[in-house]
Amino acid sequence: MSIEAHRWLMTAPKAPLERASFSAKAGAGEVVVEVAGCGVCHTDLGYYYDGVRTNAPLPLALGHEISGTVVAAGAGAERWLGKTVIVPAVLPCGECDLCKRGLAPICRSQKMPGNDVQGGFASHIVVPGRGLCEVDSQRLAAAGLTLPQVSIVADALTTPYQAVRRAGVEPGCLAIVIGVGGVGGYCVQVARAFGAQVVAIDVDDAKLAAIAPHGAALTLNARNHDAKALKAEVAAFAKKNGLRSTEWRIFECSGTAAGQLTAFGLLVHGATLSVVGFTMDKVEVRLSNLMAFDARAIGNWGCPPEHYPAALDLVLEGKVAIAPFVELHPLDDINHVFHAVHEREIRKRAVLVPS
Repeated sequence: MSIEAHRWLMTAPKAPLERASFSAKAGAGEVVVEVAGCGVCHTDLGYYYDGVRTNAPLPLALGHEISGTVVAAGAGAERWLGKTVIVPAVLPCGECDLCKRGLAPICRSQKMPGNDVQGGFASHIVVPGRGLCEVDSQRLAAAGLTLPQVSIVADALTTPYQAVRRAGVEPGCLAIVIGVGGVGGYCVQVARAFGAQVVAIDVDDAKLAAIAPHGAALTLNARNHDAKALKAEVAAFAKKNGLRSTEWRIFECSGTAAGQLTAFGLLVHGATLSVVGFTMDKVEVRLSNLMAFDARAIGNWGCPPEHYPAALDLVLEGKVAIAPFVELHPLDDINHVFHAVHEREIRKRAVLVPS
């Protein structure tokens, strides 16, 4: 089945995104998803403004935080027809040696919408049927949410979910999140849902105030403390609340050089440093601190599709709030929205909704 559709294409960095028509057709194992919403991520801005290269050549539709309804299915993917879904931001092949050994995040045949294949700033998108996350419409309605709102689960929620899970967060842990914007705000909530006491660090008082009621037991503005004083504040909080002075879980979500330096400066014995945010900037650190503290640093690229249902459950069960941090905009306003997000005129996660 072929569907007449449209997408908004990036033809060159900083050039206006342009609408183009195309025919959406599902091949074997593929589905056509009618897009309900697609979130605007920091990564999209990196491609558009900062010269970060996409794997697929331009022209390309960006967008990898996608929710929608399956309206066509190729051979082998028929079971998805008519279902409401979230499309994982990274789709591993599921068949290679890496995938079979539980290393799906580094699958060399993975497909990321808006990077490896055409993305979700479109009316429809064609993606592999393997790994889609079904959304129960009744549970969604009971939670007071809409399908476009939960598009952000595809990355902004599941990426920190994977980081928290891999870091071994559990009740009694101290978790520290640096940068509490789109991804970091959800990292705070997920870490709290896993049982940690959470310290939120940012340079924006408004962001700290917004996340305080949603799982941050302590908020600190890094502009008001040097590195030593910041670590002392966290240590005092840990002592006051009967938490360990060792084995802190540190999540760098700001995607800035300053945030990465802050995160590295908070290392303690047995700490786990999870790098979640991305920046093209370089930092200079003394790697021997990892040795001296017997600490570890790990990167986090996306989230394997098999963990999406559990992450979505946190939202549908009310353990992670997304409605206060998301706002919807028409897809036709994409050029204005990109500019406004880049200039920080839009402070919530912008989701673009096709007309």
